[in-house]
Amino acid sequence: MDTDAALPDVALGKTGLRVTPLCIGCAPLGDMPDTFGYSVSDEDALETVRTAFDSPIRFLDTAASYGDGESERRIGKVINEIGGLPISYVLATKADRNLTSGDFGGPQMRRSVERSLFLLGLDRLQIVHLHDPEHGSFEDLTGPDGAIEALVRMKDEGMIGALGVAGGPIDLEIRYVELGVFDVVVTHNRYTLLNRTADPLIEMAAQRGVAVLNAAPYGSGILAKGPDAYARYAYQDAPAEIVERARRMQDACAQHGVPLAAAALQFSLRDPRITSTIVGMSKPDRIWQTLELARQRIPDELWPQLDAIGYEGSTEGHLDPERRRWQN
Repeated sequence: MDTDAALPDVALGKTGLRVTPLCIGCAPLGDMPDTFGYSVSDEDALETVRTAFDSPIRFLDTAASYGDGESERRIGKVINEIGGLPISYVLATKADRNLTSGDFGGPQMRRSVERSLFLLGLDRLQIVHLHDPEHGSFEDLTGPDGAIEALVRMKDEGMIGALGVAGGPIDLEIRYVELGVFDVVVTHNRYTLLNRTADPLIEMAAQRGVAVLNAAPYGSGILAKGPDAYARYAYQDAPAEIVERARRMQDACAQHGVPLAAAALQFSLRDPRITSTIVGMSKPDRIWQTLELARQRIPDELWPQLDAIGYEGSTEGHLDPERRRWQN
């Protein structure tokens, strides 16, 4: 299987940017063992970033809070090493609250963005997402001198290209998208084979021309490593019913000779409303393995079998019956 073959680029909503349908998530590169259950050495992280820049995947996602700047520092070190961000590569980061005080005000947003520019070694950020707004008050973040006002001002100043919002609770993300100031929305762990509660957000964003990035298609690992090897969903121990559904899905995939991870990844990739799927990477080999999973042939009859096993949330009538051509 040719993992070096180029991926097509697709329009990132109305931003003018074009990205690949796969995006390399750099949260693990922040070395956060409390979140992921494992540590990532500086050497492994740097080699992963080098491999990312040499791979067909031309889109990378990080955040100020990943390791409290460690992910951005490691990425910036490689950017400096190779003489700048590769041409046609798109890098997104996220502006975060103060992790100690919880401050989510406008001045904190500017400090977060300025630190990201410094750590990444860039003079402009192509995409900045408001990160985890559920940790602040909607009224405060949208009010005078709040986070959104500050981010919009930095966009007007040219420090930021496109604005996004990346959070957890779907109802809250919908409120932010409805403001009309965001070009992109990121959802995580809520649009997978096991959980489709993000469907209303994805549908609304697609109708508004807001690009949708779907992160954590493996539910943080259970759909990649399998429920017996990693019985956790969304960074927490998975309830027994989730583990059992994952096990039944794994069995259904095995009957067709398909890895569960391939079905989990392609569930996101095959949805035409999703611009790109963010997959966390911790080692260089993961990049090539992800490309192989994305190109794995999956018989059409497997999808209704997986749907019948059940999932949290509901979605009907949106999946493209044709797999994207580049996957084959």
